Amino acid sequence: MIRIGILGDIGSGKTYVANNFGYPVFNADHEVSKLYKKDKKTFNKLKKILPKYFISFPIKKSQVSKAILANRNNLRKIVKIVHLEIRKKMNIFIKKNKNKKIIILDIPLLLENKINKKNDVLIFVKSKRSEILKRLKNRESFNKKLFNEFKNIQLPLDYKKKKSTFIIKNNFKKKSVRKDIKNILKNFR
Repeated sequence: MIRIGILGDIGSGKTYVANNFGYPVFNADHEVSKLYKKDKKTFNKLKKILPKYFISFPIKKSQVSKAILANRNNLRKIVKIVHLEIRKKMNIFIKKNKNKKIIILDIPLLLENKINKKNDVLIFVKSKRSEILKRLKNRESFNKKLFNEFKNIQLPLDYKKKKSTFIIKNNFKKKSVRKDIKNILKNFR
């Protein structure tokens, strides 16, 4: 099985690119949302370390945001708990798809949390900064301060780019993204 990890900046279109490969995708952001809505155990762990912010279940994004904005160390505490659960979900996904030729890992902190394996194929999604900011500002939940906190726990983009086997230029046009994906997949025939 070939594991492809998608890297890039926040808002660069990693999920969009991942979904265009046509192979099973593990989307960590989607799994985190499900955890917040359905996993009482995760809620209890978060409530134990940050009782001031995690008051009611299901967890609302506003609770998470308030905790992060109140103290930058809270983000690390939250990530530590949440990523442990996400790693378990990813392992289930990998086992379920073990007979697939390729799987896609759309995990924002793939390198930071050392989730990638040595022989993973890493693809960096490169987008213009102006396009990214325009797209982020259109997001309902966009908060510049929160955005900066998340940027602080990420590895530099240049490092991620250097670690990548391939680069996809995402100009947010389906045709060019699909063409780049097609060219990358030729390497795995």
